[in-house]
Amino acid sequence: MGTRRVYFGTTSSSSGQEPQDADYSSKVPQLIDEVEALIFARVPRSEYGKFSLVNKRFLSLLKSGEIYKIRRENGIKEPTVFMLAAGQNWWAFDCQSNSLRGLPDLPGDYAFHHADKETLCVGTQLLVAGKGNDGACVIWRYNVVTNNWLRGPSMISPRNLFAWASCGAFGYVAGGIFEGNYLSSAERYNLETEIWESLPDMNKERGNCSSFYMDKKFHVIGGRNKTEGGLTCAEAYDEERKKWDLIPNMLEESVVTALRSPPLVAVVNDELYSFDPSTNLLKVYAKEPKSWRKLGHVPVTAGFSGGWGIAFKSLGEELLVIGGNPEEFAAGLGVMYVCRPNPDAEVLNWRLLDYGGNWLNDFIRNCAVMLA
Repeated sequence: MGTRRVYFGTTSSSSGQEPQDADYSSKVPQLIDEVEALIFARVPRSEYGKFSLVNKRFLSLLKSGEIYKIRRENGIKEPTVFMLAAGQNWWAFDCQSNSLRGLPDLPGDYAFHHADKETLCVGTQLLVAGKGNDGACVIWRYNVVTNNWLRGPSMISPRNLFAWASCGAFGYVAGGIFEGNYLSSAERYNLETEIWESLPDMNKERGNCSSFYMDKKFHVIGGRNKTEGGLTCAEAYDEERKKWDLIPNMLEESVVTALRSPPLVAVVNDELYSFDPSTNLLKVYAKEPKSWRKLGHVPVTAGFSGGWGIAFKSLGEELLVIGGNPEEFAAGLGVMYVCRPNPDAEVLNWRLLDYGGNWLNDFIRNCAVMLA
């Protein structure tokens, strides 16, 4: 087949210009495939099942995981909340369709199911870390694409009660406790290679700490160690310099004294928010002059448990809190609220989420948010 000839503008007889050739024989199909993939990437995830039944190309992109990679590269995000409530199996809450569904049973052993666990979402994977019957650290990995659990790669340094956060294709962990010792080591999980990579040690050993990603840096905040007890300082990891910077007194002393759980912190639009369970108050951190300002009460009960059993997370452009409703405290029912935070507001408006009438225990043991 010959080259397709296309003429632009007027002919040579009227303008003195020669016709121009454009060869679309190979470029057009490739361009069509790329545009088609971008269109598919914008399909709501709640509709993936329907599209898979009627379009083989879509099914192929879905099975290979390519569609999620395209979504990640183009900033297309739909939050899914994964949570483990006391006495229940893992749930997934789809924020687009306001639906709550159960995940397949996690195949871990008795110790893994009943011991402390930490959870981390990276790309389309939910990683759950805990201890097995033999005392070894174990990671189970749930894949949204295949809807199943598989054993995940072990961390370089075994740890429990560590801090974790994710950004793009990387999941970061730091600190924690192992065999009674507080750790300063850190590492990150590479979604593309499914391998853990070492990071430089933090300045301080700390366990029972929290973390967040803000201003393009992985932060670790609070926690405690054997030497200093409760910590008010934080540390920020600079990727370019491969170095941790200490941030003194980022947490209020009163919060550290009252808190038994890791600090309840979340970041929205590079603004840091904290939920103080002793007062049920939400606060926002002012980077200058490095102080906290009150934003009103949070509509869940947290004080009786010292912060344990409460999920406080970033949900894209919103804050999410899951716990017991003060008005239904005796019923043991969990509720989910969201708000779109404004750091300059006096009071925030919280909105109750309807999750389809399923019963949710009010004590949340683990929670992680996937933006994929």
